[in-house]
Amino acid sequence: MKMKNLLLGLIAVAALGTASAQSQTIPSVNVKDLEGNTVDLKTVADSGKIIVLSFWATSCAPCIKELEAINEKYDEWKTKYNMKLVAVSMDDARNSKKVKPKVLGYGWTYEVYLDENGDAARAMNTNNPPMTYVLNGKGEVVYSHQGYTPGAEDELEKKLIELRK
Repeated sequence: MKMKNLLLGLIAVAALGTASAQSQTIPSVNVKDLEGNTVDLKTVADSGKIIVLSFWATSCAPCIKELEAINEKYDEWKTKYNMKLVAVSMDDARNSKKVKPKVLGYGWTYEVYLDENGDAARAMNTNNPPMTYVLNGKGEVVYSHQGYTPGAEDELEKKLIELRK
């Protein structure tokens, strides 16, 4: 009987965790742009547009593949879904110097920020990149996805279509 109660308790806690994740909003936390200016992530995400928020790192091959896949569709998505991509690098202060050359090398035109101290990642409970969130125009998380496999951008587009309606 004790084991059954423990199992039911764990299921209840897991369900609560899921419900709270769905009502998560973007936190007010400082990040830096590629020029070193401090920016509040909440103001970036609270623009009235759909935001695709991607936490990534320069050493993460799946992160680069995901950002490249989204980049191929980005110009179309910006107008079609009234959205913008915000990529937040999880590279620490030592490695953050690699971010700007990588962004320029790939020709990414979306907003890229540095989370050198990990404050934004901690606030969003993000441990391992790539971690992608979709925010509605009010800065509320309506979808999240960990990792990347080819075709994940198609699932992402389905969420954008749902939000546009």
